[in-house]
Amino acid sequence: MSLVIALLTISDSRTLADDPSGDHLKQQLLSAGHQLHERLICPDDRYLIRAEVSRWIADPSVDVVISSGGTGLTGRDGTPEAVEPLLDKTIDGFGELFRVLSFETIGTSALQSRCLAGVANGTFLFVLPGSLDAVTTAWSRLIQDQLDPTTKPCNLAQLRPRLKEPSESPIKTESAS
Repeated sequence: MSLVIALLTISDSRTLADDPSGDHLKQQLLSAGHQLHERLICPDDRYLIRAEVSRWIADPSVDVVISSGGTGLTGRDGTPEAVEPLLDKTIDGFGELFRVLSFETIGTSALQSRCLAGVANGTFLFVLPGSLDAVTTAWSRLIQDQLDPTTKPCNLAQLRPRLKEPSESPIKTESAS
């Protein structure tokens, strides 16, 4: 199962010619047999980030959006705040597992990670820190397997066709005649 993935790098200084994290994600998703829909660099501005992500989640051909950067604690870091209001559901386990894995390499600095994942309009979203180490960890230890339909006992790729199921069945009432 090949998924269509959009990549967004959040940076005020990077370009497509100087984006090692974006380059790595692109290479890895193509190596895994997925398709790149589009790759952009966006300034660290929550409204511009939200506009780009919204455009992709409104596009039925995009299955996954992965952003990198803008997840720190400084005043300019606003990717989680930009993306979180767009989510229909969060995948809390992603951030929890990412921080556990990060702790193995960066120790207590992992507590600063504000990465997150969720679903919006049937599209999976992953918000990653911008460092090459963080992107490599997230892809190779979490995202890659979850986008692979052969991963057992379950994976996100298998859920894709069911993401837009109605959440509730209609309420049935008796009408007085």
